Amino acid sequence: MRQTMEPAWYTVRTKAKHEHIAAANLRRHLALPVFFPKMRLEKLTRRCLIKVVEPVFPCYIFVHCVVEEQVNEIQYLSGISKLVEFGGKYPPVPGAIIAELQAGFGLDDAITVERRLAPGDEVTVAAGAFAGMSAKVLISLPAKKRVRILLEILGRPTTVEVGSEVVVLKHNTIADLAPFLAAPASQKRLRV
Repeated sequence: MRQTMEPAWYTVRTKAKHEHIAAANLRRHLALPVFFPKMRLEKLTRRCLIKVVEPVFPCYIFVHCVVEEQVNEIQYLSGISKLVEFGGKYPPVPGAIIAELQAGFGLDDAITVERRLAPGDEVTVAAGAFAGMSAKVLISLPAKKRVRILLEILGRPTTVEVGSEVVVLKHNTIADLAPFLAAPASQKRLRV
């Protein structure tokens, strides 16, 4: 399992929901550069609409090191499952790819995904009298911070205007956002 003695970026598999712990431990205990890309977005819970920070690559982070010298130290840190390997070797991630990804993220390795509602979008109402109901966007009124939606009330389609903060896109997952994450690196915020 002979690797190069040059520092490079490698992929680390973390334990589920432990990416932040693994990144902190790599920085604190081994003083290694870590890239842990995250995105800030809004999600609908049973109770309300909340703002969350989620990893772009769940259960994976990137570490810059001389892998042959530090493989054992890395793999036994809290929060880490293992270094990603193929055929007994740890494949490096090209530095150009990491540099391009880092250019799209801020200093805290996070981007903000802002909602932009468009006519025809399927949404769920998160709060108010219509909480939990599904609707279609008819028109977005960004100046008024409102949106006109079409709900089915008592078996009939009804137009209602609500605050844009109380509606959530039904398709608001990382997979749905993937095309936006591949946008040019100069873009600081994503609009969905």
